[in-house]
Amino acid sequence: MDPQTYYFVAASQAFLESEPLQEVLEERTRHYQEHNRPVDFYYVPQPAFLRDPSLRDLEKRLHPPVAAVISTDASFIRWLSIRLTFVEMGQFQAPTAAVPDPVASV
Repeated sequence: MDPQTYYFVAASQAFLESEPLQEVLEERTRHYQEHNRPVDFYYVPQPAFLRDPSLRDLEKRLHPPVAAVISTDASFIRWLSIRLTFVEMGQFQAPTAAVPDPVASV
């Protein structure tokens, strides 16, 4: 399987859970279902992908425990970063040797 680009927003888990994130993701899921589109985003507590050496600087800026929302849709992640404001945004490739499973938790 060729690696795919995943986009994400990440922040402390406490911050993400204090935001209306669950509502936003539920609404997005309903929208996808209404348009027969497969869900392409995931909420990942303590994401293992942050251990990728290319993301070490980002990981140092986040307060553990960390959570993330990842997606293959860059536009959705950009919108989510604006909606949530105090998040870090980035991207990574998976599956790779450094990130074998994009939705794995530590």
